[in-house]
Amino acid sequence: MKIALVGSRWFGAQAFRLLAEKGHAISVLGLTDDDQLTVAARAADVPVTVLGRPRRVVGADIPGEVDVIVAAHAHSFISAEARAKARLAAIGYHPSLLPRHRGIAAVEWTMKCRDAIAGGSIYHLSETMDGGAIAAQEWCFVYPDDDAASLWRRALAPMGLRLLVQVVDQIAERGFADAAPQDEKAATAAPPLPADDVAPR
Repeated sequence: MKIALVGSRWFGAQAFRLLAEKGHAISVLGLTDDDQLTVAARAADVPVTVLGRPRRVVGADIPGEVDVIVAAHAHSFISAEARAKARLAAIGYHPSLLPRHRGIAAVEWTMKCRDAIAGGSIYHLSETMDGGAIAAQEWCFVYPDDDAASLWRRALAPMGLRLLVQVVDQIAERGFADAAPQDEKAATAAPPLPADDVAPR
C-alpha cells in the first residue's frame, strides 16, 4: 500500500521501520531535519517532506493520493482536506484507552489520575482531537513504581507499534479498518502540562 507517515521521534522512526519491513511504499512527513523519523527515512532513500513543526497538516502536504495516512507521534492536526487524500483510512495512535485522556499529555495524566490501568488506541483521525472511531485497543496495568516515562517505554510505545502494524495489516487485507464509536460520556481531557511535568519520549 501507499502510506503517508506523519510523525516524529523514536516512535515515528520505529513505525517507519516496521511498515517498511512489510513492503509498503512510504512517504514521510517529518517535523524537522534532525528528527529521528526524518533521519531514518532519508537513510532508507524514502521521500521526505519536512513540515517544520506545523500545528496543522493540509492537503498540499500529502504527496498525492495515498491508501492510508498514519500518524505516529505527530502532535499536529491533520485536516479534513489532508485526510481526504487517503483512499482507505487515516489513523493514528493515542497512548490511552480512548475516550479517556484525550490530548497531548495522555501518559502524564494517566499518572496524575493514578489510573490502575492504562492502554493504547488506534483511532480514525477526525475533526475532534483524539475523538475518532476506534480501530483497535489494548490495555495494560500501571505498576506501582511506574512513572510516565517508564510506562511509555515499558508498555505503551511497544503496544502502539504492535497495534499500528496490526491495523495496517487489516486494511491491506480487507480494505478497511474497524470503527467503533467512542463513548462521549466517558471522555476526559489531557491538556498540556508545564514542561517540568512532561516525561521525555
